[in-house]
Amino acid sequence: GGITPENARSYAEAGVDFVSMGWLTHSVKGMDFSLKSTAYFNA
Repeated sequence: GGITPENARSYAEAGVDFVSMGWLTHSVKGMDFSLKSTAYFNA
């Protein structure tokens, strides 16, 4: 934990192959949207 864009380089330079950052999803602001369609098609 605690990996951010600011300190990710130091982890990468330590020789790891992958860096996982929960920060990417924990800091995202929510957005309200709908997938409802107003168009109807006759098949």
